[in-house]
Amino acid sequence: MRIGFGYDIHRLVEGRRLILGGVEIPYIKGLDGYSDADVLLHAVCDALLGAAGKDDIGIHFPNNDPEFKGISSVELLKRVAAIVVREGLKIVNVDSTLVLEEPKLMPFKKRMRDNISQALGIPEASVNIKATTQEGVGAIGRGEAIAAYAVASVERAK
Repeated sequence: MRIGFGYDIHRLVEGRRLILGGVEIPYIKGLDGYSDADVLLHAVCDALLGAAGKDDIGIHFPNNDPEFKGISSVELLKRVAAIVVREGLKIVNVDSTLVLEEPKLMPFKKRMRDNISQALGIPEASVNIKATTQEGVGAIGRGEAIAAYAVASVERAK
């Protein structure tokens, strides 16, 4: 068994859609980034790449490559899953935490889990998503950014 850790943070800005876990969430701001800036899926990608020993998301999908401008992070996650499989590994589970003050995510978490489990080809029960706040502390606490942490485990495919 191997374990990987991922982290991502993006600023909240006006004029962008808020996409988390591949779900568009109604909100007054969205995350700034080269792709759709989905911090949750970026953290999951990095956790999986780390577990596979394959660098990080920026190496595989550079933010100066026109192919990835505005790309859905669900598509990036599918590509990461393919990298993991090519390494002879099987994805076992993903656990993640979103850190944000608002909006509330409970109504969207099931769809996020569905998106992740489908992109990775693992059961929904093998995907966990939690959310917490910064209690008003720092940039996230002031509503300037959203961050995500993720841990993934993989094992040698049989």
